[in-house]
Amino acid sequence: MKRVGKPVFFVVALLILGFSYLAIFGWHGFHGDIPKTYIKGIEEIRWGIDIRGGVEAIFSPEDGVEATESEMKSVEETIKHRMVSNNITDYELFSDSKNNRIIVRFPWQATEKDFKPDKAIGEICQTALLTFREGQECQNQDYDSSGQPVRMNPAGITAETVLLEGKHVEDAKAMQVPDQTGNITNVIDLKFTAEGKEKFTEATTRLVGKTISIWMDDRMISSATVNQALTDGRGQITGEFTPKEAAALAGKIKAGALPFKLQTTNHSSISPHLGASALDTMLLAGIISFVLVCLMMLIFFRLPGFIACIALIGHLTITFAFISGFFFFINSFTLTLPGIAGIILSIGMGVDANIIIASRIKEELNNGKTLDKAIDSGSKSSFWAVFDGNVTVIIVALILMGIFGPANILSWLFGASTTGSIYSFGYTLLIGVICNFMMGMTATRLMTKSISGYKFARNAWLYGGSRKKDKHSVTGGEL
Repeated sequence: MKRVGKPVFFVVALLILGFSYLAIFGWHGFHGDIPKTYIKGIEEIRWGIDIRGGVEAIFSPEDGVEATESEMKSVEETIKHRMVSNNITDYELFSDSKNNRIIVRFPWQATEKDFKPDKAIGEICQTALLTFREGQECQNQDYDSSGQPVRMNPAGITAETVLLEGKHVEDAKAMQVPDQTGNITNVIDLKFTAEGKEKFTEATTRLVGKTISIWMDDRMISSATVNQALTDGRGQITGEFTPKEAAALAGKIKAGALPFKLQTTNHSSISPHLGASALDTMLLAGIISFVLVCLMMLIFFRLPGFIACIALIGHLTITFAFISGFFFFINSFTLTLPGIAGIILSIGMGVDANIIIASRIKEELNNGKTLDKAIDSGSKSSFWAVFDGNVTVIIVALILMGIFGPANILSWLFGASTTGSIYSFGYTLLIGVICNFMMGMTATRLMTKSISGYKFARNAWLYGGSRKKDKHSVTGGEL
């Protein structure tokens, strides 16, 4: 066995524990007097309707608008996109084209304290109308959560001149393209409908060197200077965007493509299906279960069991990090009861992987091998047993996510509620299995090989062998 350096155990363990702390508590601060979240923790997780309840809202065209069936279908698709853009994967949406109304149910925000449906609707399911306007004159300024100024209420020529509306936008997406110096820059690529192409051509031809601003109702979300006339129905918004900022702006533009403005005709709160105390009960049950699993691992597998406990902590907190939006390049996720079931199942697979590794090491020791050879052989022989089972589960999880994902491919058969629940299960199961590869098949093996280099950890009994010390083991080099 090629020995792993002794400090590796402590380096890996400290990295796991440090990451776990950040993943659980996050990192919060202030930008002036405004609270700011730098790293999201468990508190930022949005819980599903079944666990924490949510909001039911009924939307219909504003008074005086006679919507066609195709327009109502367009509105339905736009609201779906808005839900996904806001990382709300646990939602129910029903379209009633005969009565010109759309019924939407979605969970509360993670930070919700007042539980007021009208406020939640305004924050999550915007009914604003997207407009492209000339100039960027405004009556006053507001400030966003980062303390950046936001123009409010268009004034002057900006209020008078609407160049295009959201319905003229066919697509908007974030892209990375090289600039004139060869550096990669983030842009928002816009594609317009046939009618939008004509309007956009006229506007950019007339306003070369001037500004076009984009507004969501009375709030400006972006502005750009027209460098040249654009006649092919496409345009790009450039600037000093980060990948996350570009994706967010593209999502807002695409989500604002409503054929007409909506109004809320009714709204109400939805009680959690499991009761108001369900979340606290599940949290307590989860902690107790995790402690019992760790005790079992310590009793039956001794030192490998202790290492497995550290790996399982990392497994669990990395899973929650993927859900909470801890990683800036991965959107947060709505955690539902089936999603929790997926986490539990993946943790079970993580425990199973560590048991297989520890059992193989124990078998090799009982067959008379030295400690180093037993650890090396046990780790190698357990690899494919763990790998095969995990790959199979990954395939199943991907199928569930692909078929029952936000697009609701099979909603016509199973219903919107069922498809969202299955997607949640598939997502957490997939993330959990990926964590199992990282922790059970990598971190556990590294820590086991590393700690075995210390004199206090050279007793084969600590790994399931006899109490007699391993006299044939070496302290360095390669076997």
